[in-house]
Amino acid sequence: MLMDFVKNLPILTTRADDLDIAYRECGDGEPLLLIMGFGSTMDLWSPVLVKRLAERNRVIMFDNRGIGETSTGKETFSIERFADDAAALVSALDIEEANILGWSMGAQTAQEMALRHPEKVRGLVLLAGIAGGEESVPPSDDVLRDLTDTSGTAAERGERLFSLMFPQRWLEENPDPSSWFPFPEEHADPRSTARQAEAIGKWKGSGDRLPDIQPPVLMIQGTEDVIVPPANGPLLAGKIPGSWLVSIKNGGHGIMYQYPGYIADVMNLFLSLDTSAG
Repeated sequence: MLMDFVKNLPILTTRADDLDIAYRECGDGEPLLLIMGFGSTMDLWSPVLVKRLAERNRVIMFDNRGIGETSTGKETFSIERFADDAAALVSALDIEEANILGWSMGAQTAQEMALRHPEKVRGLVLLAGIAGGEESVPPSDDVLRDLTDTSGTAAERGERLFSLMFPQRWLEENPDPSSWFPFPEEHADPRSTARQAEAIGKWKGSGDRLPDIQPPVLMIQGTEDVIVPPANGPLLAGKIPGSWLVSIKNGGHGIMYQYPGYIADVMNLFLSLDTSAG
């Protein structure tokens, strides 16, 4: 089944700094590193998106520090440390530079990677990205409450999360998640997830440093995203000279599951045009 495409790829491991990093890869072409979001394992990437991207890119997915099959290491969790981990993985795989796709928290990490390791970043794609700090628009108090609510059964928690990630009308039109959502088999250690949340809270943001980002940047956002409100897209784009901003109508925070083919097409166009010019 297509929904098992990512999960069926073998898990590989490499040593990078203080970590044993677990990763999967597929496809040929320019390296494209995918950085996952908060509390999630690499088998949560949309298999449709990954398969489409792999038609033109060498797609590399990995588990963040302390998540899934990647070791926890000894370093303190921080967005900056996560960026250093991603850069270390690129080096460990003998890749000189790579295109980077970051989703949600992964978009924060991707920004830091571009700022801290610009020589390793060829092009940057921020999916549901936010600048953090005072240069961002946070979710509402109700959304924050629901995001941090751990009460109820697993089914109830899952339903609550889906209601935040996807517009209600879209869920009603697509009632069978098994046809578009890859339920993960890897597990995220709750202790590591808590440390990720702390890292997000301590991140001071990239707002005043955004003009220093050197690689070409594409931002993709959903107009109905309640976790990363769509106003964050123009805030980011306004600070990064020459960046692209694509807003997808009716897209929620889980936009890569809603419109994976469209996102892949936009990304492939952007990477083929902008990175060759840069």
